Amino acid sequence: MAFDGCFVTGTDTGVGKTLVSAALLHALQQHHARVVGMKPVAAGLVEQGGGWVSEDVLALRAASSVAVPAALDNPVALSEALAPHIAAQRAGHTLSVAQLLAAHHALRALADVVVVEGAGGWRVPINASETLADLARAIAAPVVLVVGVRLGCLNHALLSAEAIRADGLHLAGWVANRVDPAMPCAQENIEALRERLGAPLLGQLPWFDTPPDARRVQLQLPPDWQ
Repeated sequence: MAFDGCFVTGTDTGVGKTLVSAALLHALQQHHARVVGMKPVAAGLVEQGGGWVSEDVLALRAASSVAVPAALDNPVALSEALAPHIAAQRAGHTLSVAQLLAAHHALRALADVVVVEGAGGWRVPINASETLADLARAIAAPVVLVVGVRLGCLNHALLSAEAIRADGLHLAGWVANRVDPAMPCAQENIEALRERLGAPLLGQLPWFDTPPDARRVQLQLPPDWQ
């Protein structure tokens, strides 16, 4: 089956999922004409142009090769930077996998490849019974895991990989992002994960004082994505 997209998750929040998703979008444009990013649920908005939007969504749009309606690339935008189900409850909204999946299906009709960026880690709830992992399962796309390289990352990464596979999905690769510049033995931790995760390392991101241009982030795409 032809490659038509992936789902980007992380070991936690703040580990660089948006940067990696944007870098993937740029890399995929070398092989696919219509490439678009999707943030199904964004919690935490900034004011721009008289409206409110997620900075993550802005980054994905800037890295996409096609423009699509906001209701498709970010069907749910919540003002408070909280866990999605809590932010939705406080805003009087109800989230569901069916709602997010419908937007993804519509987006697929407008693009050759869709890069979906999750929120937080793998099992982030969106309501009382569903998580974003359920959306990833419904999409059935290969998964890229962004590992925030800091103390505790070995356990977080290995448990995340185990959960992804337990949900029947393919872990296509992972990216190591050095989010803690003072972490001792960072490279040794990356090598330990290279030996244990059972998926290719697509790239290593050094510590950045300020977020870099995603076009300058070098990632190695799996061969069947090209």
